[in-house]
Amino acid sequence: MNDVLNKLAVAVSEDEDLESLVRSLLELLEAVTGLESTYLTHIDSANGLQRIVFARNSKDLSIPEGLSVPWGDTLCKRAIDEGRMFTNDVGNQWGDSEAAKHLGLTTYISEPVCIGDNELYGTLCGASKQKVPVSDEARRLLTMFGRLIARQLERDQLLATLRREHITLREYALTDPLTGISNRRAMEAELKRSLANANRAGSVIHLAFIDLDGFKSINDNHGHDAGDRFLIEMARKLKGGLRDGDFVARIGGDEFVVFGSAVSCDYDRSRKAIRKRLEDLTRGTFHLGTASIDYEGASVGVVTSEPEMKLPDVLLARADEVMYSVKRARRRE
Repeated sequence: MNDVLNKLAVAVSEDEDLESLVRSLLELLEAVTGLESTYLTHIDSANGLQRIVFARNSKDLSIPEGLSVPWGDTLCKRAIDEGRMFTNDVGNQWGDSEAAKHLGLTTYISEPVCIGDNELYGTLCGASKQKVPVSDEARRLLTMFGRLIARQLERDQLLATLRREHITLREYALTDPLTGISNRRAMEAELKRSLANANRAGSVIHLAFIDLDGFKSINDNHGHDAGDRFLIEMARKLKGGLRDGDFVARIGGDEFVVFGSAVSCDYDRSRKAIRKRLEDLTRGTFHLGTASIDYEGASVGVVTSEPEMKLPDVLLARADEVMYSVKRARRRE
């Protein structure tokens, strides 16, 4: 018994995932019961099936992993329904079970594995073709093993939930909730990374600061819902009109930033081409629900990073200054 407890302590302390834990417990269950097969099942109540998740077969009896059988005909269901979790006379007890007949079972023991609010996950079982006496001590260990598996399942489910929530929160923290594109935080992190990559490669980055002229009048004349629709449509047009690898973000109420690696050594020509492309993308007719507006396009300031530039704020400030110069020039036209 001490040897079993020592092995159990090792299994619980070292096996961090469900499969490792269950396989260790199945080996221990075989050792303390002498049964030919020990296995963990999962019950799919919605489809009326029971599936063998993990199994250990040491002699003639073979219960294969992955086997699915109708739940209604299983010994596990009968044992739970009748409150009879052990028998070494399966033929007389449940002689009409097709599964038991097919396998030629004589001895059977089972323990429900419940998680959460007493939700039945499956069963921890042992079976043999031969008549095998199972002690009360072994049955108590079976109950303990079932609880250990249940706790591991609950832990795994909790970790999976936390991972999903972490991903969701991380995406939310880096995404503009209105337009669905990246927000300022994501832009700053990506720009810092891109500048570092450009420095290592000996290249530069073009960055455009976009300000939606007249956005306040859209809100004032057509309502905030129309303004939101305008921003959403603008983000869609910008995202769809850029090169693969370019980055776009909404960093303020009516301000967007676009940047990407330079592909030409003629930086002045590239800046002019980027500005024209973005002005064209932001110009046109926008359908905003009950209203449509003809928008003349945004003010766009484009700058190029310098070699060894490391601070995103410096590049953003320069682009902002150039954008305001463009805006003032447009007002004088």
